[in-house]
Amino acid sequence: MTIETILYLAHAEDDGSLGRSALEALTGAKELHRQLAGATFTVGLIGGDVAAAATAVSGCGADKSYAISGPDFAVSRYASDAAALEAICRASGATVVVAPATSRFNRVMPGVAQRLGGRIDTHVGGFSVTGAELRIQRGYYRQRMIATLTRAARPWFLTLDGGVFSTWEGAAAAMQFESLGVAVGDELHRTRVVGYQAPQANAQTIRPDAKLLFVAGVGWTKKQSDGQVHLDDAAKTIMGFVDKAGASLGSSKSLVDQSSEGHNVFSFMSHLNQVGQTGSTPRHPKGLSTCCHGEEPHVVGWRFIGERRAINLDTNCGWAQGKADVLYVADAFELVRKVTELL
Repeated sequence: MTIETILYLAHAEDDGSLGRSALEALTGAKELHRQLAGATFTVGLIGGDVAAAATAVSGCGADKSYAISGPDFAVSRYASDAAALEAICRASGATVVVAPATSRFNRVMPGVAQRLGGRIDTHVGGFSVTGAELRIQRGYYRQRMIATLTRAARPWFLTLDGGVFSTWEGAAAAMQFESLGVAVGDELHRTRVVGYQAPQANAQTIRPDAKLLFVAGVGWTKKQSDGQVHLDDAAKTIMGFVDKAGASLGSSKSLVDQSSEGHNVFSFMSHLNQVGQTGSTPRHPKGLSTCCHGEEPHVVGWRFIGERRAINLDTNCGWAQGKADVLYVADAFELVRKVTELL
């Protein structure tokens, strides 16, 4: 029986702390360590200053810990990140590497796996251990199909999706990190990070870390009780609620498809907001569906939503057939406006 060496990798954020996805991945790595009998557990951190990150993971009970820090590793740059992660993986002798599926790691991890002659699976959504065999779960076709995979090749790199595990909350403890030196020559500085450009907060409607997902359906663009279409009012009502609640904005396929059919649409809505069978499968603690029918294509996108609520005037809609925890039989315009006022 092969004794696995599990390596948990994480990168510090700009302020030196660990992000939520990194803390969730640590919980997953510890759970894997618990299930794999006899496995050793190691930790590796990279970043400009990893002191705060080291404190956050100090209570995880790692057998060995490695750190690579300094100005050269403060920014997300493929060449320097790959060199640092390769050094940690070689020093630890890891056979299974667990890391968060952040944009920084998703870019560099495949290259590190290739350098070490390993294999990688990204966007892992869970795992199980049968005997000494590790199996992972990974979603395909917008999470509509879940596959169970195993590999004999080592090292095996796994990047865990956010929302699969709870955040690590272990108590701080004494922990010694071995500092590894990585020479960063001119060949690793060909890419220079000169700053960040980001949209204003109120211009960003897709917020993966939001506690609430607000989904708008095509009913917002239909004739209302007075027989008229109120597109401008609908736009103000939707964005007013999203901004006040700090929610992430989703859309049904029917609504975003209107742009290709020559109808009036919301300027702030695109296919990137689409939730469902052919859209995204987000993970939020709560979801509120408004003016959506709630049938299979849409509900598929809600499989990982914790608490489901919906607003619809039709008491026979799909949400009313046991697919929602709570259904508000009400006019979405009136109800959402009232909640926004309360907020």
